[in-house]
Amino acid sequence: MSLDTIINQDLYSIDDCTFQQDCRSKLQQDGALVLPNFLTPQCVQQVVEEGNCQKHLAYYTADSHNVYLRDEDPEFAKEHPRNRLVESSKGCITDDFIASNSPLRSLYDAPTFRKFLAEVLEEQQLYNYADPLSSINLHYASEGQELGWHFDNSSFAITLLLQKPKQGGSFQYIPNMRNADQADMNYTGVEAVLNDQVAVQQLEIDPGALVLFRGRDAIHRVTPTLGDTTRMLVVLAYNSAPGIELSESARMTFYGRLN
Repeated sequence: MSLDTIINQDLYSIDDCTFQQDCRSKLQQDGALVLPNFLTPQCVQQVVEEGNCQKHLAYYTADSHNVYLRDEDPEFAKEHPRNRLVESSKGCITDDFIASNSPLRSLYDAPTFRKFLAEVLEEQQLYNYADPLSSINLHYASEGQELGWHFDNSSFAITLLLQKPKQGGSFQYIPNMRNADQADMNYTGVEAVLNDQVAVQQLEIDPGALVLFRGRDAIHRVTPTLGDTTRMLVVLAYNSAPGIELSESARMTFYGRLN
């Protein structure tokens, strides 16, 4: 499928060096980049229809976890911010369910799009996941489902919003909440976040938007979906080196299977 039918090229010239630099600067400054109406309306409609047809195939999880996405540390009390639990729940369609003729597959594999992402993210090159499940994931959040506060383990995340709920489903974040490279976990700050004592920022995201986000040091969440319209979101996952797989334990947790 041609990128002309997927990307709104009247708004975004992704192969233009000046545009790439502007996007890179915005991401460096804010830790987040939102490109509204990146997908054409026809593309959004087609992928939503695909998602609705395959929704019964999704693997649903409801998980209690700490914001660091690590096992409990016995050196700290259960209610310490290092171990304090939050809730996340969603459904997920894995890469192997994404059809070869889907716009998502065409976009993910397109060299022009991949080069654009690499330039903006300041990566030499981007590679598929080596396992068969993790490269493209379609997430569903029905009423009451949410992603609790957490930090990402990866240095960047790439998502496309396809369908927005009637209420809720808001992406909220607080930048620079920790410094993972210096092992500064900022337990005091995290505790204030968990106690709703910190002002949050919110990304305004509508269907068709491309979002690049650096969530390793920015704590973030997605608030519960309200109403009977499912929030539908695509995660496009790449690596900066070839041959990387999501761990078997992570695949069992997120997908319920290894392949």
